[in-house]
Amino acid sequence: MSSTVEAVARLGAWGAGLRWADVPDAARDRLALVLLDSLGVTVVGARQAEQRALARAWRPGPGPAPLVGGGTTTTVEAAAWLNATAMARLELDEGHKYARGHPAAHGLPAVLALAADLGAPGPETAAALLVAYEVAARFGRATTLRAGAHPHGSWGVAGAAAGCARLLGLPADGVAAAIDAGTGLPVAGHFASALDGNPVRDAWLGASNLSGLSAARMAAAGVARNTGTPAVSLGDVLGRFDPAPLTDGLGTRWDVRLGYFKRHAACSFTHPAADAALLVRADGLDLDAVEEILVETHSLAAGLGRTTWDSRLAALFSTPFVVAAALVHGTVDPAVSAADRRDDPRVRALAARVVLRVAPDLDARLPDERAARVTVRAAGAPSRVVEVPNPVGDAAHHPMAEGDVLALLGRLLDADTVRTVHAVATGLAESADVAPDLRRLAEI
Repeated sequence: MSSTVEAVARLGAWGAGLRWADVPDAARDRLALVLLDSLGVTVVGARQAEQRALARAWRPGPGPAPLVGGGTTTTVEAAAWLNATAMARLELDEGHKYARGHPAAHGLPAVLALAADLGAPGPETAAALLVAYEVAARFGRATTLRAGAHPHGSWGVAGAAAGCARLLGLPADGVAAAIDAGTGLPVAGHFASALDGNPVRDAWLGASNLSGLSAARMAAAGVARNTGTPAVSLGDVLGRFDPAPLTDGLGTRWDVRLGYFKRHAACSFTHPAADAALLVRADGLDLDAVEEILVETHSLAAGLGRTTWDSRLAALFSTPFVVAAALVHGTVDPAVSAADRRDDPRVRALAARVVLRVAPDLDARLPDERAARVTVRAAGAPSRVVEVPNPVGDAAHHPMAEGDVLALLGRLLDADTVRTVHAVATGLAESADVAPDLRRLAEI
């Protein structure tokens, strides 16, 4: 327990002391790109009928924080929750293979909502966003959840707490206390909810952002303490916890540079298989002649083999659906999982021929690689095998630059919206008061 207290104290001191001017250019540039992607996919999510219905049911009251793409401003708490769920709505949000989850979505909405309320300067907001990301990613590295647990809403609360505490200007012990309190507020979600297409999975990210805000405010009030909570909440209760990754390379390794952007609207575990399927499709393939599609993958993706689905979310967590959609449509954009297209008989028929299997040689390459090998067997033709080491968009495999992210958003949003999101994301760190800039996001 004492080692956890010490590690959280060091992390708190680092977060409280971080100055934007001292952050290396490469990390600053990458954070701007993460912010661009995050805000863009939040707008895409906010425009979905399900998210609009949720916002109406929420009846958000007036306030200073924008509902990104939602047409209004509201309270900090409502904005943090609803923007987080919109960001995750279509499985397009940025992720991190070493954290085994999504650091950005766990805390960036809370920090941005609080910054709009405080009228925070750009450098302070950028530093707080970076603290939120780095702390969340380190807690993801430090936590090994029990089998079957979903990562949303558990270790990432620490990042939301740290980022909000940093934005509130708390000293080192205050940031550490906020982190500790945040780790005492995790969600114990099961992966089956995602596989079943239950949107409660999105709500876990809303809960993370709201809990992080609460933890930071507890620390600001002096009613939070650093007592080693993550060792028992993330460790004894939810899995195993090793405090060493919290401080490994602190200040020299920037986890924000090691994440991945998504070009497919689907669970990241399906992406390598989708990329391989698209390569097969590009060479020409008679879909009617396909007899079997064998997808070999790593153990993290073992549970995504369902060949039936009854909702968009369930489809996005089905490797057979994603591979079949890629082969039929040549894309896995949100449109292919919408109600009018996800039951395409060609996709259903092809998905029924997909077999998912864990390959020991691919599993051994975790965590540096999330590989997939796709073998297509078709009548009258030799088997075709394509293997990819990581999904396109991973920092280590065809990484996306700003132009790539803008092109992705350009397929999903109108040009004026993309220009506004780009202007806010790239100009935020230089703004004297981020509130007016952020409120522009409510108007798009």
